Amino acid sequence: MATELKEPQVEEKAHRQLPKGRRYVGAMETAAYIAQDFADSFSIGKYQNRFIWDVVGIDFNITGVVTLFTGAWDIINDTFISAMVDRTRTRWGKFRPFLLWMKMPLTLFGMLYWFMPIFFPNTSTTFLPKLIFYFAFSVINETAGTFISISQTGLLSTITPNPEERVRLIASAKLFSRFLGEQIPEWVMGIFIDLINTNTVKWKMQNLFIGMGAATSILSALMTVWFYMVSKERVLQTVEKPSIKDGFKAIFNNKPLLILVLSDFLGGFSIGQSRSDYYIDVLGSASLQTIVGIPAYPILNLSYTWVAPLRKRFTSKTLWIFEDIWTDMCWLIVFGLGSINKNFMKRSFMIPTMAIEEVFEMMVYGVRHTIPDELYNESMDYCEWRNGYRVEAMTGVARGLVKKMQNVVMNSVKNFVLARVGYVQGAAIGTQSDKAKWWLFALGTGIPIITSSLGIIPKFFYPINNKVRDTMYADLAERRSAVAKEMEKISASVDA
Repeated sequence: MATELKEPQVEEKAHRQLPKGRRYVGAMETAAYIAQDFADSFSIGKYQNRFIWDVVGIDFNITGVVTLFTGAWDIINDTFISAMVDRTRTRWGKFRPFLLWMKMPLTLFGMLYWFMPIFFPNTSTTFLPKLIFYFAFSVINETAGTFISISQTGLLSTITPNPEERVRLIASAKLFSRFLGEQIPEWVMGIFIDLINTNTVKWKMQNLFIGMGAATSILSALMTVWFYMVSKERVLQTVEKPSIKDGFKAIFNNKPLLILVLSDFLGGFSIGQSRSDYYIDVLGSASLQTIVGIPAYPILNLSYTWVAPLRKRFTSKTLWIFEDIWTDMCWLIVFGLGSINKNFMKRSFMIPTMAIEEVFEMMVYGVRHTIPDELYNESMDYCEWRNGYRVEAMTGVARGLVKKMQNVVMNSVKNFVLARVGYVQGAAIGTQSDKAKWWLFALGTGIPIITSSLGIIPKFFYPINNKVRDTMYADLAERRSAVAKEMEKISASVDA
């Protein structure tokens, strides 16, 4: 097993670096990687609340209770599922077997979610069979989804041993996903929700959700499976399988991971609500959210081209902190301006204000969606450097465990808050009280920023600087080469 490198050793080895320009991921796999990222956002998830509240018809308080139960089960099953994944060794890899065999069945099962209005038409918000189905579906879907999420996170961290190529892949995927139209389902939904609410189109809202929900689920699954089929796990696992004890050890001596977990935890006290609810119930149109984003769209795409130059000039930690402060300040300004003289209810004021905010916020969009992902991958590499073995699944669960425990409570709190501020479930557009409208505005702008503000503090203590990073990856390159030779010897002896 590897021993921990002390600071003097880091100083001595800091001049060594990985060979520059080495690329492992070819054109086909890069395209599939982009397709997988595109698929992750190709959905109508932004309008999920409207589906549950207004179409399926499930009471706020009951969804809060279901969230508590499914969240608790999520926390319990994470541990044994991650241990199972980390101990997997097959000729297809460590993660790909779970992804290849589970993604399509899970997608087909998940289609039942969108058909709930057909299974339970015109029922009350407390109709027991509907609630039982919703609860059972949530538990089963969450369990299968855990295998997918843990394995996909691990696969993405092992697709290349070159951190620079990894950053390039992340930035390219995010950029092309936007360019190719990952938000098209959300735009289409916003337009048709407005047309149905104004009786311009004589459709049933449930048919819109069923059609769009099913179509996006199937298309995104096909793109994701393509990536699973053509991708490769290039960061070799040790022949010896780590025990559960080794997995926990690797979590607690992983300083970068602990910083990420603490930041997530402190930021996880955010109390907010989807801004789409504000646009629908206060400004009266779901499409307005798309309209205010149009001026910022070119800036959003350009922001990904700035990531590489910025990383050369500033450390990842600096960019991580700066993006957080910049984005928070943008939304706090909107919150302050909107709260004056009930501006939050005035389209003529809020549309240009939100549009300007989007322009400034999108300047750091590329950094926000690239740097945190790479820091997480970096923490997985740190585990291998520190301990001599990788436990991607356990590491991923460690980060998610505290966050999930917190989300179990916070997601329920959000549902209860809406019920307490006077929001009327299923009310006609624009008929909520002024108090409820202000809370929808506040929960979409300022309150989430204020309640999550402590999350920035741990970021200042992230321990990997450029010198440590260079040493770490140089050491890992040497060790991985030795592991590859060992596995070749084992393979040759088996063949003989």
